[in-house]
Amino acid sequence: MGIKATTAIYILILVVVVVGVDILIFRHYFWARLLSNIGIVLIFAAFYLRFLK
Repeated sequence: MGIKATTAIYILILVVVVVGVDILIFRHYFWARLLSNIGIVLIFAAFYLRFLK
């Protein structure tokens, strides 16, 4: 797979995880949802920079 395809799949997985956590766990809690989304994005960014770049 090319680098663009890998990045596209990685971003798709990120979106699925964020939306899944929002819907399943933090549906009615705005601040908890916001903080968990920021945490998930930071974890994905760290993983991307460490292993995929």
